[in-house]
Amino acid sequence: METRPPNNTRSYVKLLLHYAKPYWRQYVALSAMLLGSIGLSLISPQITRRFIDLAQAKAELRLLVYAALAYFAIGMIVRAMDVVVAYLGTNLGFTTTNRLREDLAGHLLALDMEFQNSHTPGEMIERIDGDVTSLTNFFSQFAVRLVGALLTIVGVVVVLFAADWRVGLVMGTFAFGSLGLITYLGRYAVDESEEERQVSAELFGFVEERLAGLEEIRANGAGQYTMRRLFEIGRRWYERSTHAWKRRSNLWLFMMGFWGLASVISLSLGIVGYLQGTFTIGMVFMLQSYSMMLGDPIERISHQVQDLQKALAAISRVRSLFALQPTITNGHGALLPAGALPVQFDDVVFHYDDGDPDEPVLQHVSFALEPGTTLGLLGRTGSGKTTLTRLLFRLWDPKAGTVRLAGQELPSLNLEQLRKRVGMVTQEVQLFEASVRDNLTFFDESIPDERVAAVVRDLGMGDWLDSLDNGLDTVLPPGGGGLSAGEQQLLAFGRVFLQDPGLVVLDEPSSRLDPATEQRLERAMDRLLQGRTGIIIAHRLSTVQRVDEIMIMDAGAIQEHGRRADLVADHNSRFHQLLTTGLEEAFA
Repeated sequence: METRPPNNTRSYVKLLLHYAKPYWRQYVALSAMLLGSIGLSLISPQITRRFIDLAQAKAELRLLVYAALAYFAIGMIVRAMDVVVAYLGTNLGFTTTNRLREDLAGHLLALDMEFQNSHTPGEMIERIDGDVTSLTNFFSQFAVRLVGALLTIVGVVVVLFAADWRVGLVMGTFAFGSLGLITYLGRYAVDESEEERQVSAELFGFVEERLAGLEEIRANGAGQYTMRRLFEIGRRWYERSTHAWKRRSNLWLFMMGFWGLASVISLSLGIVGYLQGTFTIGMVFMLQSYSMMLGDPIERISHQVQDLQKALAAISRVRSLFALQPTITNGHGALLPAGALPVQFDDVVFHYDDGDPDEPVLQHVSFALEPGTTLGLLGRTGSGKTTLTRLLFRLWDPKAGTVRLAGQELPSLNLEQLRKRVGMVTQEVQLFEASVRDNLTFFDESIPDERVAAVVRDLGMGDWLDSLDNGLDTVLPPGGGGLSAGEQQLLAFGRVFLQDPGLVVLDEPSSRLDPATEQRLERAMDRLLQGRTGIIIAHRLSTVQRVDEIMIMDAGAIQEHGRRADLVADHNSRFHQLLTTGLEEAFA
């Protein structure tokens, strides 16, 4: 179960500094631009006051023009600085959060299959992209703008005190009182924002899962049920989002009312001063300009706090994902040798974490395969065939016993190297909306095009490759649309050829094919297994005609294992009886 790590300011700052530190020069430039803009903005009301007082005193036109030009120049410079600040902030936001997305995606991909199976891809996409997007402003401008707003407030209050202590006292009290209130209410809507993010992830997960199963939904008339469930989850998302928005907005509404009262008092003091003859009209305008100027940073801080509430919720969820650690740890043992790999299972017991330990999926499984041997793995659905092969990839580790490749225990091997030396072709081939080349090489640019094309032709797909407008650069449609099941399987074989593993696992790759395509695939299978150790999970006896050994599993245990020729010759063997009776349905 996913647990929340303890939340504290230090942990948040640590996370932010980790991703912001490499870009400190950009942050310095952003700060300089922002502070320069603030300084020039503080000068503008002084120029306005000077202009009004000169106009009232009927001063020379030349002085009025100078004042107007100065005001115009400062305004243009401030606007230019604002553009630069916006550009730098946006660039920093996307740069830092993209690094966070990359690290978070890599971390999630490394988590155990128990986690992967309990979360939909749509939910994970929303966790990686949606939650991190909520941090864009937090990374890019939160700290700089918060400091800038505070400096603006301090600067304005100092200027107001210098102009008139009464106005400075009133506006300073309101300003710093507002900041204290904002700080106190800073986490007012964090929990609600976190709930909003969670239900958003659930909504994305639901939509992704239903789109993936669209054919089944249509074929079985489940459209109305799906729409009803979508409505229910959408309503829950709307309710949580509205509730969180209201909680965040309450702070802003309160602050605007609070600040409106302060502005009225400031203006009243200015009017009284003018009526008493202590203030000029320019002075009143300047005081009111500064008072109004205080409202902008206060409003920005209140908006930043709303962003902070969403960001804190997102940071909490991001940290909870980073806190999850895989039980499949990376080993640093000796490298696996080149060529075919020997396989050894010693008294292996396995059950899934949510399964019954008293009824394991694999029960004391022991066998060995010599290098270059091909094993046909037979058994009913649920007999443990697929689980056995998944242990070879360390998608799971056995609860007891040992699995070895080339004499090395799997936990001692580097995971990346292990999975390069073990190849797999499954019934369901996943093709990407990418070029033929990228689909075959898994985006490995180090593999030359000549080698990729040679593999495609060796698989008997040369005519298909020649028919493509852009050859290896032709982009395949999503899911391999336009390709037959046989062509998809052959491309999957091509991936394994390019990987050049020492052990190949084939999970009944010909089960969905017509006889003619199956023969074509079997020829490719022979090529693929040549010089390699192979394990073929079979549901049809015809699939294991060429294997060296047969293993029949039942209820997680090995029922029979031996050389195929010996089992065929032994009339008492289970395999001989299956061949004699042709009971292929025994493995359905």
